[in-house]
Amino acid sequence: MSIVIGLTGSIASGKSTISQMFGDFNIPVVDADLISREVVEPGQPAYQKIIEAFGREVLREDLTIDRKKLGRIVFAEADKRKQLNAIVHPEVRKEMVRKREQLKEEYKAVVLDIPLLFESQLEDYADRTLVVFVDENTQLNRLMERDESSIEEAKQRIASQIPVQKKAEMADAVINNNGSVEESFKQLKAILKQWEII
Repeated sequence: MSIVIGLTGSIASGKSTISQMFGDFNIPVVDADLISREVVEPGQPAYQKIIEAFGREVLREDLTIDRKKLGRIVFAEADKRKQLNAIVHPEVRKEMVRKREQLKEEYKAVVLDIPLLFESQLEDYADRTLVVFVDENTQLNRLMERDESSIEEAKQRIASQIPVQKKAEMADAVINNNGSVEESFKQLKAILKQWEII
């Protein structure tokens, strides 16, 4: 019986760092972000729908989608964000479920790394939910540093998601990622032991 873990956090909470740690325990990760990039590549169904909805100005010279340009449009307007999500999310979900089912046959646990797990109400895709938590100041500083964005842009992106504190309250387990990588790793190991995965 394989356990499916839904891993989430908020933007710049360090979820990717935690996601990579599962490899140390031989637990595969299905990455929703990676899939969301694959489903919008030229030739994929979502690609054409995005061009129809947002115009050719969201394309780069090589005709791939310019995620930064598209991001600026959708983070500024909630309606546009909903429109994009309605195109991309169904395709991502289909592929995630396919990969999850395939991996469940081979592994004791499978991780679904879904940034917007709670926002998209996908908790039922997993048996347990794990939230990577950081305090708001750390989150804001990391995001500005990572994306070289202004404080206004960073705050806008953070505001587009459920606050990380609320996500922590909704989760089955929480990793406090304010400290060192080693501290977070110890927390993950303890959770996996508690869930009898390792």
